[in-house]
Amino acid sequence: MAELTNTAAAVRPRGRWRIELAIPLAIVVLDQVTKAMIRTKLPLHDSVSIIPGFLDFTHVLNTGAAFGFLNAADFPYKTTVIAVIATAALVGVSLYSVSLSRHQVAARIGLALIVGGAAGNLVDRLMLGSVVDFVDVYWREYHFWAFNVADSAITIGVTIMIVDMLRSSSHVSTSV
Repeated sequence: MAELTNTAAAVRPRGRWRIELAIPLAIVVLDQVTKAMIRTKLPLHDSVSIIPGFLDFTHVLNTGAAFGFLNAADFPYKTTVIAVIATAALVGVSLYSVSLSRHQVAARIGLALIVGGAAGNLVDRLMLGSVVDFVDVYWREYHFWAFNVADSAITIGVTIMIVDMLRSSSHVSTSV
């Protein structure tokens, strides 16, 4: 009987997986809800000023990769190629995240944000053939690339990972 209990405990995920599952799921849901609101309430290429002179919601489609890279490029199977690359990256990051130890909380949170953001944008690519972007930050005539909740999660996740790596490397002994 004790063996059965130990086996069940070993198979059942403990609290460790809550971060890796809850954060990406929350990001995908929030991302898809906000994009659906933009698609239904704001016609393509229309804008609504949120903070005049600084922030608008502008409905645009990104057929390229991050930051509009390859947006203007047109080649056969572009959507499929980008979706396959995004899927491979998502799988790679996911596999790496499960290799982290329980005490690497910041890295696990950062990777969970990256996975959630990548999954949110991948849903758009697979369902629509492009990604809905709508947050338009600007100053005078200088506009940052339009982005969305998924992009924000990826950016925050990468920032957490960089800070965590810098913090971790400052604790590593440099003696030989």
